[in-house]
Amino acid sequence: MTLRLSGGRRLQSPPGSVARPTTARVRLAVLNLLTAELPGSRWLDLCSGSGVMACEALQRGARQVVAIEHDRRVAAVARANLQAVAGGALPGAIKPQLEVVEDDVLRWLGQGRSGRAEAFELIYADPPWAAGLYEGIAAAVAAGQWLSPGGTMVWECPSKATPVPPRGWLLRDQRRYGSSTLMLLQLQDPAQRSAAKGAAAAVLVPGGDEQADQGDGDQTEHDAAEQGFDHGVGAVIPMPHSSMMGRTTVSSRHHP
Repeated sequence: MTLRLSGGRRLQSPPGSVARPTTARVRLAVLNLLTAELPGSRWLDLCSGSGVMACEALQRGARQVVAIEHDRRVAAVARANLQAVAGGALPGAIKPQLEVVEDDVLRWLGQGRSGRAEAFELIYADPPWAAGLYEGIAAAVAAGQWLSPGGTMVWECPSKATPVPPRGWLLRDQRRYGSSTLMLLQLQDPAQRSAAKGAAAAVLVPGGDEQADQGDGDQTEHDAAEQGFDHGVGAVIPMPHSSMMGRTTVSSRHHP
């Protein structure tokens, strides 16, 4: 399989069928949705696979990339790809910081941000779709303070079974691209949580002890999302409830 960045650079592909790199269509969508946030950002790539999404972030100006991958062979591919992209920077450009960690994603996140001076503005997570890791990743990111205030976590997930953001997370945007859906999430600050609880209490049904139905908060899917990528960002909406430092090496997106 030939793997190329949006700028045309050819990358190494993971061995066999142990990983499925994010498609070019979805990568372009991510880049357009995050275009204002990428320059100078710190990017954390969870279940990074070949590292192609982290490489795209480097091309768009990320100053630090940390990739987490538990498969040793795939991690080696990610490391080589990231080093190649970083090495191709223009003369005089600031060299980005790169780190590839060979470890289980939840174990690594569970160590917290101890020893790291700064959190990440952007976190990308595309775990194995059948593994049910989204809720655990969200909980570990919040508990470990991995995401900076106002930062964004992006989930790439299956369109037929989009996960529900856990308590404390807001859905900033959601876009479908064929079999893949992108969900942009932000942590809700304590003041917003208190306001949301107060609003919920205000809509109790008279004479009963259940809240009135407020809908599921899902955004309407647009047919245009199947054809284009440069869409406007939707409003932030509260979502309903749902649920190391490791060895230095570079992670895989395993899908059935």
